Amino acid sequence: MILSDRDIRAYLQRKKIEIVPFPNLDEQLGSCSIDFHLGDTFKIFNHSKYPYIDPRSPNLTSEIMKDISISQDEAFIMRPGEFCLATTVEHLKIGNDLLGRLEGRSSLGRIGIIVHSTAARFDPGWDGVPVLELGNIGVLPVALYPGMKICSFTFEELSSPSENPYNTRKNAKYIGQKKPDASRISQEMSNSDVRYVKHGRKAIKFKN
Repeated sequence: MILSDRDIRAYLQRKKIEIVPFPNLDEQLGSCSIDFHLGDTFKIFNHSKYPYIDPRSPNLTSEIMKDISISQDEAFIMRPGEFCLATTVEHLKIGNDLLGRLEGRSSLGRIGIIVHSTAARFDPGWDGVPVLELGNIGVLPVALYPGMKICSFTFEELSSPSENPYNTRKNAKYIGQKKPDASRISQEMSNSDVRYVKHGRKAIKFKN
């Protein structure tokens, strides 16, 4: 069940949903969602140094990406085909019986800006600053400004509280994040955690 505006207000009051800074509900609360704003730090690819990204390397992703910060009155220009990581201004914490979903804005989608390439789900027990996977799939550059409304969140009730919420999982890679952290997929791919399976004539590694 997706929470209505009435439910979102009630969950904020009961701190089953916590948003810092506390939102201006008159401006940010929709009929079943709440708007979040774009932060001022972006992580971009410095792709001239490496020919490709190896997800097994614990350092490569962080080495080929760099942070840039811009002031409130500056624009971050996203050119067609570009990709970067960014954050919202808001910090989000949700209860163990809720699921959060990051949603793009139609007004930005109509000029080519997507806000999540794949990671739209925020598991029960999430606690951190949401990271945006920004991309420009349009044909012209687009100026993005810190503080502008960039996305919205909807929330769904689980059938029962999670037994293994995100904030208690040992393998929770992004809990408590405060900036656009690079991918930590290498943590899933250590040699001790992979097995081989046969696919035709080839042996392919898979994580257990």
